[in-house]
Formats: sequence, structure tokens, C-alpha cells
Amino acid sequence: MNLGFLHNKWFKFSIWGGLYLLWVIWLGNFWWLIGLAVIFDIYVSKKVKWAFWRKKSKDGKLNPLLEWVDALIFALVAATFIRMFFIEAYTIPTGSMEKTLLVGDYLFVSKVAYGPKVPETPVSFPLVHNVMPFTGGESYSQIIKNDYRRLKGFSEVKRDDIVVFGFPHGDTVLKALPQDDYYQIVRMNNNNRVYTQKMYGPIVVRPNDKKDNYVKRCVAVAGDTLSVVNGNVYVNGEAQFAFEGIQSTYTVYTNGSAINTKVLKEIGLTPQEVYFDSSLPGYPEMTLTKGELEKVRELGIVAEIRENIDVYPPDYPDSPILLFPFAENFKWTRDNYGPLWIPAKGASVKLDLENLPLYERIISTYENNILEVKDGVIFINGEKSDTYTFKQDYYFMMGDNRHHSLDSRYWGFVPEDHIVGKPVMLWFSTDKYESFPSNIRWSRLFKFV
Repeated sequence: MNLGFLHNKWFKFSIWGGLYLLWVIWLGNFWWLIGLAVIFDIYVSKKVKWAFWRKKSKDGKLNPLLEWVDALIFALVAATFIRMFFIEAYTIPTGSMEKTLLVGDYLFVSKVAYGPKVPETPVSFPLVHNVMPFTGGESYSQIIKNDYRRLKGFSEVKRDDIVVFGFPHGDTVLKALPQDDYYQIVRMNNNNRVYTQKMYGPIVVRPNDKKDNYVKRCVAVAGDTLSVVNGNVYVNGEAQFAFEGIQSTYTVYTNGSAINTKVLKEIGLTPQEVYFDSSLPGYPEMTLTKGELEKVRELGIVAEIRENIDVYPPDYPDSPILLFPFAENFKWTRDNYGPLWIPAKGASVKLDLENLPLYERIISTYENNILEVKDGVIFINGEKSDTYTFKQDYYFMMGDNRHHSLDSRYWGFVPEDHIVGKPVMLWFSTDKYESFPSNIRWSRLFKFV
């Protein structure tokens, strides 16, 4: 078979030019069509020496060092392009989604699932999200700032999807406590921002696309009404599907003996994370799925099991200043929460001083209005207002590890412009409590989420 046409300059131009044209149409910015002239010159006219560093020696050979530079530049550009518009690698740092996703899981996150966002801060160090390795400095510059825009994706965020998104409270970060919620720390310090910054600062203010990324399950979408009743999630009056990985915590009373560590491992628990209190006697907080609960219940030394359900007033460490919307008149706990309506684009809500805590961050921060309350009257952009119409959709996210998850119950709604993508595959996984090679979870490699 004659495959000589594969080396034809017009064939090469047609393939690469066609792919580039499709990308420009997807991007929706036709100024980028000028790039077709560059591709035409690379493959057809060859007037400009684009790879100017490719200088051949007298014997006609390329310098090996420059060949490596050439390959490195191509790989860097290709990886940046793929990460920006298609797939990004992500690591699970906390146990908020166990047993669905485990600490030490490495994921591929699809950005085309919901449509990739056009970078809002395009001037950034390649393949680094927001912090430079080793130095700890910010990896981007805000010299160029684009408005939020999302390209067309395969679908929209649906109820019960596992979603990666920018942390809503991540616009302000304390240098001394970079993983903590700045606004929560301010509230715990009696709303004293000056003291908080003096103790834990300086602070860094980040744009939307450079906030730290979180992964949770979307339990309610725009327009839904969510309630959590005794730890069970209800959306629009219907119980959430009982996913296998959803966990709660239980007090497990025994006959005085601790459960053998080998038995704990067989059940699926991590012995290092299970605490036995001889004064009970038993385990004050054992985190279990429904399946694991039944296995524990069958153990001969187990006398009684009680689910740890938080009723009002909330148990330590929760309190009204930690639970969204951070107001005393909302008598909610992590296990008895709502009902709460999730704002939808184009929908309007009546505003008063009672419900304003639910929407004030949306109005002032996510949708960039000036919100003021004067003598008990609400003003938006200087005008007296008793209604508000939302400019985008919002979502409510929760971790499957319900009692060990900082989620929307603690920081509220997730705006649509914070959505990053959808996990599609586990490509690697390690257990921090095991040594190599036992630490590799072979059964989770290349597993679809």
C-alpha cells in the first residue's frame, strides 16, 4: 500500500489546519484564525523559520542538545494545552469522599464533561495550578485578566455527579494556614480581620481559576430544595440514592475488648484511624458504610451500635458560626440541615433580613454587587431592594464521608463559574499506612469513576 500521501505538504496542512479550525470554532474567538496562516507557512510556504533554534552543523546533523530542547518545548506546549482544555490530573488529599474516593487516589479529571473554562489568568507558570513548588510563591500573574467564559461541554452538572470545583471561599488565603478557610477563621476570631491577618497572614487574594480545587458529590442542583434529616439527604422530598460509599459515624460498644486489627482490615477499616476507648468500652466514632456496619454488627464482642446524629444545638466542634449561613436563627446541624432552596439563573427571591445571610455572598462576591444594610433596609448598588434575580446557577456539594467532610454545609453554594470538571478515571492509588510495594492499591489502577 502506497502511503506516500502522508508526507504530502497539503495533506499535513489539511489535517492540522482542520483540527485547528475545529478548535477555533469551539473556542468561539475567530481572531485565532490568524493561526491558520502560521500552519500554512509551516507545512506549505515555509517562508519563516519557526523553529529557529534548529540549527544544523556542517555535517547536516542537529545538535543533540537542541533536539532535546525541541522535544521539551513541544511536550510542554502539548501538555499545557491538554491540561487547559481536556484532561487534568488531580490527587485526593483528604478523606471527605471515602469510601468512594480514597486518600492517595490519583485521578484524571475531564474538563470537556461540563465544558472547559477559558483561562481567566492566562499568564501562568506551565503545569502549576497556583503555588510554585519549593518557593511557595504564586505561580501566576494578573497582568492579563479575562472575563469568565465556558466552552461547550458534553453535559451539565447533574444531581449525584462527583464534581471537581474551585473552593468557594478560596478567594482569600492566609499564608500561614493555606489549606484553611479564611472566612471561618475570621468568624472564630469574632470577625476581627485585622487580628486574623496579623496572626496568620499575610493574605493572598486569588482569582476564580486559581482557587484550590475540591472534589465532592453534587447532591442538589439549581432549583432543587435540599433537606438533611437525621443524616439522610432528601432532594425535592425524595431520598438520595444510597451510594455504596456513603459513610456515617457510629458509637460501637463492645464487651470490653477491642476488635482485632486483622478483623478491622477484613471489614475494610484502617486500624490506624479507629480509636478504642476502654472507658466506654468501645469505639466513640467508627466511620462505616452500610455494608461495613452490618459486618461490625455481626461481631460477637459488639454489644450495641448507635449512629452519631447531631441534633440542635450542634455538637462540638460545629456551631452556628461554622455552619452556613452562619446565623443563629437557622437552627441547623450537619445531620439536620435545611430545607434550603438552591438558587437558579434567572430566578428571583424575596429578600429580608431573615434570609439575607443565605444570599449575601452570592450578591456581593460571586455576582459582584455592592450590598449594604442601612437602618434595617437592604440596598444593592445603591438602590433599595427587596428582591434579587440570580445571574448564574448554583450547586450544593457534600462529601460521601458525611461526618468528616467540610462541604456546602460549612461554606454554602458553589457557583457555576467555579465548576472545573468531572473525575473519569483513577490511574494510580497509594495507601500512606503501608510500605512499598504493599502501599499500591492495585485493584484501583485504571478504574473508571
